[in-house]
Amino acid sequence: MSQHRRIKIGVVAPGRTVDAVIQQKLTALTATLYPDCPPEICFHPQCFLSHGHFAGPDDVRAQAFVDVANDDSFDALWFGRGGYGSFRLVEAVLPRLGEAARDKVYLGYSDAGAMLGALYGSGIGRVAHGPMPADLSRAGGEAAVSRALAFLREGDRAALEPQAGRGRPTAAFNITILAHLVGTPHLPDLSGHVLMLEEVSEPIYRIDRALGQIASSPALRKVAGIMLGRCGDIPENDPDFGCGEEAVARYWCGRSGIPYLGRADIGHDVDNKVVPFGTWWS
Repeated sequence: MSQHRRIKIGVVAPGRTVDAVIQQKLTALTATLYPDCPPEICFHPQCFLSHGHFAGPDDVRAQAFVDVANDDSFDALWFGRGGYGSFRLVEAVLPRLGEAARDKVYLGYSDAGAMLGALYGSGIGRVAHGPMPADLSRAGGEAAVSRALAFLREGDRAALEPQAGRGRPTAAFNITILAHLVGTPHLPDLSGHVLMLEEVSEPIYRIDRALGQIASSPALRKVAGIMLGRCGDIPENDPDFGCGEEAVARYWCGRSGIPYLGRADIGHDVDNKVVPFGTWWS
């Protein structure tokens, strides 16, 4: 992204509803960070709808995504928040994306990983795992969103996870989201990639089960290695599982022959760094 012009970012919510106060906080933050040339950030009206669990019915959420992705006035599509829903839209969205969608940055994490993975696998746009506007609801979330804005506005390398942008292709996912892509046509080819994984609010036995599925997938055994991000808010196991998340990751990497490459600086928290999919493209 060029830092010499005002960029335009469209925000959509493929999963759950975005609290309207997030838009107000983001407007105030961008005015503080960039008083001379703040990015133009447009929340699609769909973000604020409510339809059961979701921010509007599937067809409405899919249309909002297509509206922004296919609009060549937008430089980037930013996922407003997580919360299950992206996977339901993939098959309705991908066939409708045109040339403008291929020349766009897509940024999000958590549930967004289902759509990010599908976009990456289809060669559509430039995809990255990183903070979302809803992180402003967390204590200290301004730092996370500022990092994302610096990445979107000028491709700031300081926003990146330290191992990203070093020549080797990278990708990052929530563990459960990636496990649910295994066996579907939406799992991208991650051969040779450094795969970074994070999790939140799952007990160790579920993390173990999901990592077992990931490490047992023949396609994912072709990654260059796995790095484990933070696994936050882990509920207590009853009975105690007997080991923590890193021991589980090492176990499945050892059993599958995937190199374990240590910890990654990503997670469901305000320290979450940006991980572009593939090689650095800025």
